[in-house]
Amino acid sequence: MCLAKRAMVGVIGSWVLLCPAGLVFGQGGRANSVPKGAKVTAPDPANRNLDEHSRFAYDVVRSAVALPQGEAQDRLRVLAAAAKVIAPIRPALAKTYSREGLRVEQELIERGEEPVTSMLSAGPVDCSAVQRMLERVPPPRVSAAEPTLVAAVGACEGVTLTVQRLIEAGLEQRSFAPRATLAVMEKVGVSSAWSREKFAKVFAELPKDAEKSKAEAPALATLYAQAASGVEHDAAKASGVELLLWLGKLEDGGDRRVAVNVLTEAMKMALGEKDYEEALASDVAARQVAESAGAEGEITRPVEESASVLLAMQSATEDRAQELERLPNSQRAREAAASGFASGSGGDKKLAARYFDLAFQAVNAVWSERATRQDAAEVVSEVCEAAAQVDAVDALRRARGLEDSAAQAIGMIAVARVVGGSVGR
Repeated sequence: MCLAKRAMVGVIGSWVLLCPAGLVFGQGGRANSVPKGAKVTAPDPANRNLDEHSRFAYDVVRSAVALPQGEAQDRLRVLAAAAKVIAPIRPALAKTYSREGLRVEQELIERGEEPVTSMLSAGPVDCSAVQRMLERVPPPRVSAAEPTLVAAVGACEGVTLTVQRLIEAGLEQRSFAPRATLAVMEKVGVSSAWSREKFAKVFAELPKDAEKSKAEAPALATLYAQAASGVEHDAAKASGVELLLWLGKLEDGGDRRVAVNVLTEAMKMALGEKDYEEALASDVAARQVAESAGAEGEITRPVEESASVLLAMQSATEDRAQELERLPNSQRAREAAASGFASGSGGDKKLAARYFDLAFQAVNAVWSERATRQDAAEVVSEVCEAAAQVDAVDALRRARGLEDSAAQAIGMIAVARVVGGSVGR
């Protein structure tokens, strides 16, 4: 592999430039001389003290971040991925990416869009920048900001009071954030005056359009279960009944069933069997909902997929291309990448290349569905990581050949993660 040549690696346009060896890898992946008249940038002095693998990762991540993204959510995906990989190599650069990512995150929240990820989960953050971002969250956008609020409470000690105020302002406008509310309660204590007051208020002012908010049902039930033991007995009883009535407005489904099961068990524990029965006796509709407890249900979430590397290794010498062609895009991408890794590790580079051709074609299809697929970036990363385990330079070439620049960047960062030895995702 070219790393063995101890060459400095940088990405320029669609070329992978190796300096000072004077070689480039074009779209075909073959070594060529630097094109005549091509502009070659000077080595970055910041990477002089890095070993060859870290230097490769550093240069590739910087090149990936430099690619343009047309959508804010895509830019956030790229910056979050880059910050995780670069943090162990250049912590200061990770903070630079974090600051830009926080600005993007803030803009999304202000537009009422829930960020697909949070920079607060991507490595070191500047808590003063986080504080400034939170101060600009409009109360009607608290629901959209919930993942950011939860992450902020865990990452920065000094922002809890700001998050408390946001939750209070959001409740006034029925912009609910049950997970963030629970995170703050656990931080300040479920028996604190703030927690007791907000517990009662959350369940007294549940979303009017219950069906529209049905995905929040398990989170609301979990909030009750975690905090009910710390509030007054009468508040726990009244709030439990309120939530049962609200759940009764939902159509039957996994979220409703899970919430009812969690809530009824939590009410029994918090109230005791006698007072639980008294609470149900006070409202016939609440009892009817409670009586549906025990039905099997699952929280609504995308179907999880996985590819068996062991199975791929067992059939490493077999050509499974036709079999894989029949799979859905994401499963085809993962399975083909696993088979490519198995064949490549076994020395059959030609068969591995065929599998990776199939995997990267499927990745383009998956990425085009990212508006409705939460795992699109994960699929891109998994495929590029598998390819990088076989041949990092070829994987980098393939990543740069993806159709969308954001997918290119995420793929390049995945290759850098493998070569740089970073375990962060």
